[in-house]
Amino acid sequence: MVLSIEEREQFLAEPHIGALAVVERPDRAPLTVPIWYQYTPGGELWVITEPNSRKAKAIEAAGRFSLMVQRVEPTVRYVSVEGPVVRTRPGSYELTWEMASRYLPADKVAGYVEFERTQLGEHMAIHMRPERWLSSDMGAV
Repeated sequence: MVLSIEEREQFLAEPHIGALAVVERPDRAPLTVPIWYQYTPGGELWVITEPNSRKAKAIEAAGRFSLMVQRVEPTVRYVSVEGPVVRTRPGSYELTWEMASRYLPADKVAGYVEFERTQLGEHMAIHMRPERWLSSDMGAV
């Protein structure tokens, strides 16, 4: 069963691990990688990555990407969105803290933020405007 607009947006707003896909080269299948993301219903979806990463370069060249999230319990449910990149911005302590707080226990956030800022180098946030949606809840399969 296809999810309503409210159901799909609420599901996407939950902290799932996303599968980001972007065309990297026309002679290959899309580059697909797991990634943390942030989304607020009705808003833009954004991810954080290194500016020189394969995915950042592919997203810049393609101008768009897709992201799919899923769960298997209590029912099989997924949401997939695809859309254009609408802006990028430099990474910051605040963006990293927001993202890490979404996925990690509270007592692990500060350590992760410190690790990213000191060991992983420069980051950027890439914002996408969801244009095309696919969704389904297949019930208790």
